[in-house]
Amino acid sequence: AEQIVESISAEDIGKLPDASIAESIARLPGLTSQRVNGRSNAISIRGFAPDFSTTLLNGREQTSTGDNRAVEYDQYPSEIVNAVNVYKTPMASLIGQGLSGTVDMRTVRPLDGTKRIVSVGARGTYTDQGKLNAGSSDTGFRMNALYVDQFANDTLGIALGASYLDEPYQVEEFNAWGYAGDGTPGNPYIIGGNKSFVTSTRLKRFGVNGTLQYQASPNFMVTVDGFYSSFDDDQSKRGIELPLFWSGASLQDDYSASDGLITQGAFDDVEGVLRNDAFQRHAKLYSFGWNNTWKGDDGWNAVADVSYSRTDRNELVVETYSGTGRAGEGATDTIGFSSSSGGTVFTHLLDYADYDLIQLTSPQGWGGTQIGPDGTTITGGQDGYYNDRKIRDELWQLRLEVAKEIDRGPLRSVQAGLNYTTRSKRLVPEEYFLGLAANTDGTVSVPIPEDARLGATDLDYLGLGSMVSYDPVALVDAGLYNLVANPYGDVVVKAYAIREKIMTAYTQANIDAEIGSAHLTGNVGVQANWVDQNSKGATAVYLGTNANGSPDIGASERNESTDYLDVLPSLNLSLRFPSDFVIRFAAAREIIRPRLDDMRASLSWGYTVTGDVAQVTGSS
Repeated sequence: AEQIVESISAEDIGKLPDASIAESIARLPGLTSQRVNGRSNAISIRGFAPDFSTTLLNGREQTSTGDNRAVEYDQYPSEIVNAVNVYKTPMASLIGQGLSGTVDMRTVRPLDGTKRIVSVGARGTYTDQGKLNAGSSDTGFRMNALYVDQFANDTLGIALGASYLDEPYQVEEFNAWGYAGDGTPGNPYIIGGNKSFVTSTRLKRFGVNGTLQYQASPNFMVTVDGFYSSFDDDQSKRGIELPLFWSGASLQDDYSASDGLITQGAFDDVEGVLRNDAFQRHAKLYSFGWNNTWKGDDGWNAVADVSYSRTDRNELVVETYSGTGRAGEGATDTIGFSSSSGGTVFTHLLDYADYDLIQLTSPQGWGGTQIGPDGTTITGGQDGYYNDRKIRDELWQLRLEVAKEIDRGPLRSVQAGLNYTTRSKRLVPEEYFLGLAANTDGTVSVPIPEDARLGATDLDYLGLGSMVSYDPVALVDAGLYNLVANPYGDVVVKAYAIREKIMTAYTQANIDAEIGSAHLTGNVGVQANWVDQNSKGATAVYLGTNANGSPDIGASERNESTDYLDVLPSLNLSLRFPSDFVIRFAAAREIIRPRLDDMRASLSWGYTVTGDVAQVTGSS
């Protein structure tokens, strides 16, 4: 390699029991995977966040299943990737390069070999934490198949690969609200509250890749390839939220403190909030490419490449609350606690798995009274929250390149090209307060329907015993809740539509020279990027105050745009000695474009009035 690059090949990947390509490339020097619910999701190169790198598939830029530019690698099965190159230094002909590095995933090219390949594999998986949530699973499996063949005297090649994964992930977490106090003898730290969950995830992913190659003549090659991935990440989260110091609960006098922290004690009059939450993340990724390569007998070569990538993603988060009764009316508990460096464990008196005791309600009255634009009212606090996010990310790329091979002097070849990329990404958020349909006067709590009960979820790791369990999405679909649109400005300004157009012109000279007994290779070149960016968002407009005292929100469209030019020179040199010792050097000017959600043209503001003076505050 002429750059500083790390590589891994299919021969190695095929031997690794990895759930995604991120698991495989995280083994390379200088790369670290960032994990979500136990599985590798993103790649950090040389300590930089994933937003500072970019990812290519067969040299082409890709849309992402996340909110920004960083690709989430658990979308890509390791079985259908043939090789991965991680470029730690840029070169002029590398389009879509990142600041900390560029990851280029390569799929099988059937005419690169001369043999038929048939490969089939299957694995079983087991999580030793067991079934943490009621209705979850602790076993799963994955299967994959690959077929590669050549026809018509090795002028036509086909490669088909598929992978299916159905795996569970189980997570126990401890999460404190925070700690009151300042650690002094008269004001020791004390836990403010508890918000801990057990999370059970069912990940289903189907990925398929196909490549067709046609050697139309000794000089002309046509390659068409496509990749599709369907990704369903369904989570059940259950836990008991305990308002302790920061609530109406009272701390008993016989507590113990050590080193500025109250380590043991008990709170009376605690009204816990039982949470049955669901998180569903469904994404579909489409990627297609058409490459035409001409290699002339006179040293002139040309490439024309067209590609398309699109991601459709839908994220649904449903929170539902239950407890012994509506705010101030239900039975309270005495919660003992013991805090250490490993977190906090609790004791309790109430049976949180008793379906006769625990009902659907708003135990703390959080959210107050909510009034929607249609006049629908939730009184006695919200009974849950419904957040539905719809995202589409779309990218077209066209590339043209010519190159001339040189058979004398210090240069091996010279190449020049143009690349045009247009990308659009938009987010449509829909957020609602949930209110029990039967709660017409602000006092009603509703028993959990018998046909929705899933038994109990074990919270013994927190010392809280078991808790009632049900499917919150099923209860919403059954009409047990009213959905009242959230009118607050922070929802209005989340929506955006971003369009980015980049024209890149580049030229690069490739070096190949003998210096004494050493061999010098490398490249020197420059990129020029003309960028045109446009963003549509919203300005939150405060129209007044609703009957419940909450702000009445309107919105006006906001449209911002900019354009600029970046010139990016680069140099890569590798000096190779007869002893196989290699010295590499690289220097370049690099950029990374801002996160897409940071480019949204949103503006929110508010004001406070003191006497005759109004103070306006806002963010954008």
